[in-house]
Amino acid sequence: MITNRIKEHRARLNLKQEELAKLVGVRRETIGNLEKGKYNPSLVLAWNIAQVFGVPIEEVFTVTPD
Repeated sequence: MITNRIKEHRARLNLKQEELAKLVGVRRETIGNLEKGKYNPSLVLAWNIAQVFGVPIEEVFTVTPD
């Protein structure tokens, strides 16, 4: 299972879902689904999100055993 801290990092940078989506090239709904755990990102998307936040990918996404 992949968990994430997208919402937390968005709040830190005062970014709305729509703004983050535009920065990483996806729809706002995709960011919402990621935050709710309904969707697992591709490696490229996860990397791009971490780059926007300026943190290592491991600070945003965590893989835990099911």
